[in-house]
Amino acid sequence: MESLVKEFCSQHHLKPLKVEIKGKITIVTTEEGTFCLKSRDRSVNQDIYDYLTSRSFKYYPALLKESTDAVEVREYIEEIKIPREQKMVDLIELMSLLHNKTTHFREVDLDDYKEIYEDLKNNIMYLTSYYNDLISIVESHVIMSPKEYLLARNITRIFKSLYFCEVELEHWYELIKEKRKQRVVVLHNNLRLSHILRNEQSYFINWDKAKIGIPIFDFYKLYRRHALEFDFSDLLKHYEKCYPLKQEERLLLFILMSLPEKIELSHDEYQACEFINDEIDKLYKTEELILPYQSKKTKQHQE
Repeated sequence: MESLVKEFCSQHHLKPLKVEIKGKITIVTTEEGTFCLKSRDRSVNQDIYDYLTSRSFKYYPALLKESTDAVEVREYIEEIKIPREQKMVDLIELMSLLHNKTTHFREVDLDDYKEIYEDLKNNIMYLTSYYNDLISIVESHVIMSPKEYLLARNITRIFKSLYFCEVELEHWYELIKEKRKQRVVVLHNNLRLSHILRNEQSYFINWDKAKIGIPIFDFYKLYRRHALEFDFSDLLKHYEKCYPLKQEERLLLFILMSLPEKIELSHDEYQACEFINDEIDKLYKTEELILPYQSKKTKQHQE
């Protein structure tokens, strides 16, 4: 990146006063201002920003002078420090605005839904078989290690989540298997707390993975990253005030959120125990989030 900084400054007759590297971003401070330089990923759809602008969504750092086709230069935004909880609310609000501004419907082949259904069904079957085999091995031990005991003590919670996913997947497929149109939006597709900046307004950064897709995936990926840090029950309600989900969308979201991670006992005791504890906490937290949305019939099945 050093050569790119030199090339950029030389091309625009700028004198670099300070250079700071933050991940994939190089921040160059000059007498004419501060710029953010980043290698251009050719796999990214470069029209995504034009599309967002056409939909009056301009909450991303503006593209400025370009040094080469391989590098993009964007405005530098000085971030205002705010509480993490407020920052997450800002993220949810901006995400709902992004989805509102870019919502459209597209024709879908019924095989598209079938592929999602079969992928999830196969995943549920695999995890069920995996955990059956794993707990059989663990329970065969005369003396369990701490990580084995922690898993054995909580295995019922894991199987309960898998059963929920199995039952609700069939319900979801019944709802959508004959639908010909699908609601889609621009997905940022890489949302986390570090990818929103707050100044006079909020900005999303790091759009490299942006694509068109079903709106729930932004919320789902955010949940997987921050589930144990924030109250997502309130955050989901806040999101749906601005962007109400359809029944089949919310159901698919809950299935994805409820799928347990694959727990492996090959890690050392501390790491394995920490991972198991976090995963079980996440499953309990997911159940609490979903419970108010479930019908009485579904609750009875779960019990």
